[in-house]
Amino acid sequence: MQCKLCPVRCGADRPNAAGRCGVKGLTVAKAYLHPYEEPPICHTNGAGAVFFGGCSLRCVFCQNYELSRAQRGREVTPKELSEIFLSLEEAGADVIDLVTPDHVSDLIAEALALRRPGVPVVYNSSGYATVDALRRIDPFIDVYLPDLKFCDPTLSNRYTGRSDYFEVAKKAISFMAQKPLKRREGGAIESGILVRHLVLPGATGDSLKILDFLAHALPQTSPLSIMRQYTPMGDIESFPELRRRVTSREYRRVVDYAFALGFSEIYTQSKESASASYIPDWDG
Repeated sequence: MQCKLCPVRCGADRPNAAGRCGVKGLTVAKAYLHPYEEPPICHTNGAGAVFFGGCSLRCVFCQNYELSRAQRGREVTPKELSEIFLSLEEAGADVIDLVTPDHVSDLIAEALALRRPGVPVVYNSSGYATVDALRRIDPFIDVYLPDLKFCDPTLSNRYTGRSDYFEVAKKAISFMAQKPLKRREGGAIESGILVRHLVLPGATGDSLKILDFLAHALPQTSPLSIMRQYTPMGDIESFPELRRRVTSREYRRVVDYAFALGFSEIYTQSKESASASYIPDWDG
């Protein structure tokens, strides 16, 4: 069967051959209690994060480069994945955190159909997903945690080879934004959407355009995460503009603009977040 699950629609004969994403089926590189998601996601004990191998977007600067290029991880069945979810719950996970799920969302849905977790399920996405695929997995998802990376097609094409990123992602996020926002006691998100945006060096103008879109696309009560964690790594030898971290002035410009647009719940990061020390050890 030709795979058309993600927006690339590469037509690979999965599970017999890897697609643009680099994998045939489900590959898990790490599953553990992850303490570094936003506070409404981690809450008390941490997110039960499952890091999937492969990615159809493949940003050149990816901080999880070994995962996105399918260099790490082991293959699991939907049944085994369901058991991983259960083990994370038993370890005290506040949520089940599906990290980079878009290219395997059909198989994840199979795992969730076998047993629905007793904690919220978080869809931690690059934003590059089709509405059709989201619609199929939506009954199993409680919280959407998408990135919105680029607005400028020239920028997205330069860093991912996908000039259609924003056109795809804005439809995906508009669909995700329909999930009603619900909170648990203490502020943890039980249902809804929290959008992330990673500020890139030299690209604050694009960040402001993204915020303009989100100001109209999201409910006023939606929280927003503006990330400063960009760390030079990945395949950036041919991209001199990416060989430095974001400056305080660049980051402040984006955060100030978000407040000026009326976002009231904004999660920010300190400059110390731009460090490779926050990247997990894989295959654990």
